[in-house]
Amino acid sequence: MTAKPSRLRKNSPMREVWRRLKKNKLSMVCLGIILALLLVAILGSLITPYNYAAQDLENALLSPSFRHPFGTDNFGRDMFSRVMYGTRYTIFIGFFCITVSALIAIPLGLISAYYQKLDNLIMRALDVIIGMPTTPLLLVLIAALGISMGHMIIALTVVTIPGFARVTRSQAMVVKNQEFIEASVAIGASNLRILLRHILPNSMAPLIIQFTLGTGFVVLESAALSFVGMGVQAPHPEWGLMISTGRAFLRTSWYLSIMPGLAIMTLTFALNYLGDGIRDAMDPRLNK
Repeated sequence: MTAKPSRLRKNSPMREVWRRLKKNKLSMVCLGIILALLLVAILGSLITPYNYAAQDLENALLSPSFRHPFGTDNFGRDMFSRVMYGTRYTIFIGFFCITVSALIAIPLGLISAYYQKLDNLIMRALDVIIGMPTTPLLLVLIAALGISMGHMIIALTVVTIPGFARVTRSQAMVVKNQEFIEASVAIGASNLRILLRHILPNSMAPLIIQFTLGTGFVVLESAALSFVGMGVQAPHPEWGLMISTGRAFLRTSWYLSIMPGLAIMTLTFALNYLGDGIRDAMDPRLNK
């Protein structure tokens, strides 16, 4: 009997990256944290033990207990429920801003890298934004537009576009000089096909990393803006706003600020470390 030839299944690049990422235990823990927070944000009030807006003045400023794991605030509202529900605002702002930023910045970066005549025009325009301090620029934009969550999202999207565009441009310029791009030009492929079918797919690795790291940046900045009253407004349970509200009771009821602060720290740490893990998994030189 002759043995049947074995069928070798070649791993796709993304499957190989996933295999490498799974070896990084801390990155997988961070991924689990992010997915759990996403689930909490989606389910919202369906899984909170109390109504996040329900007031009970007789039970105001209770310390953390089995009944109220994070205590209650000065209106008797359950802090655990408010932190859980606040995940919806933080996750939405973070991922929405960076997604819109990517949809705008990636085409700008690709065009700048491929069309030399437009490169200087696009990059110098973005340098104007990069040259300004981020936080003062955000405050000026929100003050000009008006204080609201929607205007904060617009401001955060604007300030994150230049970084995303520059990462796209730098990677696209490396790919553009590869031999397979020259071959595509030689056989008469259109510029749009070259950009979308060849340059963009081969530039995705740093863009994925930028997406995770950029989301962490947006989470921190949105919390800071809400903290100073330039973002989400009361009575919505946004983490930065809850930290600001709890400052008046910090000596006696420390948990009012500490608990949402720990939530912000956990999410940003998970996003940043996951980004580092993806970067390592996508770098062949670190996985020999």
